[in-house]
Amino acid sequence: MKINDPIFGELEYDYIWSKDTIINFLGKEVKVALIVKGDEDGEFEEDQYKAYQTLMKNWDQLHQNFLQPILEYYQEKRHELGYDIAFDENYPLVETTDKLLEMISLDAIVVSYAGIYEGRDMGVLFQCTWDVENGVGLRLLDEKVTEVGYQDVAI
Repeated sequence: MKINDPIFGELEYDYIWSKDTIINFLGKEVKVALIVKGDEDGEFEEDQYKAYQTLMKNWDQLHQNFLQPILEYYQEKRHELGYDIAFDENYPLVETTDKLLEMISLDAIVVSYAGIYEGRDMGVLFQCTWDVENGVGLRLLDEKVTEVGYQDVAI
């Protein structure tokens, strides 16, 4: 089923509402999935619209702030797994966000159900070279990164 939502545009329902869209990520046009949480009826909540519109309005300033929390998450995960002591080709030493950028790609933006958390709740998903199966996810509340982990933290 397809709908044409006044804010999200044309969405298709296949157990989730989604569409492919193009977004600027650090100077490059990237094709990503826009995933909107909602029931099959295609009725979305006002807070979902507000969260999405605020993120998109401020995207150019906000997305640059995503790299440092991902870098810190990567370094912590690398340490937890012992790859700061023993070599693993999937977890090389990475000390800068420039190097990290070579290891991630923006995959999706998730508009969460409203009311689960206080504030405007959104998720940002990335593919990554070190964990192809789980990727990396960011939970944003009021446009600030509040959690970094596997992609499911943002879904």
